[in-house]
Amino acid sequence: MSSLQVDVVSAEDSLFTGEATFVALPGEVGELGILPGHTPLISRIRPGTVKIVGPDGTESNIFVAGGILEVQPDQVTVLSDTAIRAEDLDEARALEARQKAEEALKQATSKDDIAVVEAELEMLAAQAAAARKLSHLRKR
Repeated sequence: MSSLQVDVVSAEDSLFTGEATFVALPGEVGELGILPGHTPLISRIRPGTVKIVGPDGTESNIFVAGGILEVQPDQVTVLSDTAIRAEDLDEARALEARQKAEEALKQATSKDDIAVVEAELEMLAAQAAAARKLSHLRKR
C-alpha cells in the first residue's frame, strides 16, 4: 500500500512526522481528504482536527487553529500557529478561555480588537468541539 509523508508543524513544535495512508482536515471551503497520489494543492485551513491514518491503521488526531496546507502527490505539510495533540486537548479549559474571550469582546472598542477577539472565539469554539468529539472517540 502506498503512503504519504506527513508533517504537522506549529510555531512552537513539530507535532507529527511520519507515514500515512490517509489525511483528513478542515479546508477553507470544506473537509479535505487526501490519499497518496493526490493532486498538488495549497489551501488555507480552518480551525479543527487533522486526522492522520497510519499504514498500520492507527489514527492520530491533532487540533489546529487554522493555518496552511501544502499537498504534493507523496507529501502533506500542515503549518499552523497553534496545534495541540488530541490527548492534550481540554474541553473545560477551552470553554473557560472562550468565556474570557466573550468578556473581552464586550470590552473591545476598535474594529481591529473586535476582529481579533472574534477570530479567537472561533478557534476556541472549534477547540472545545474537537476536545468533546475526540474524548468520545477515546471512550469507545
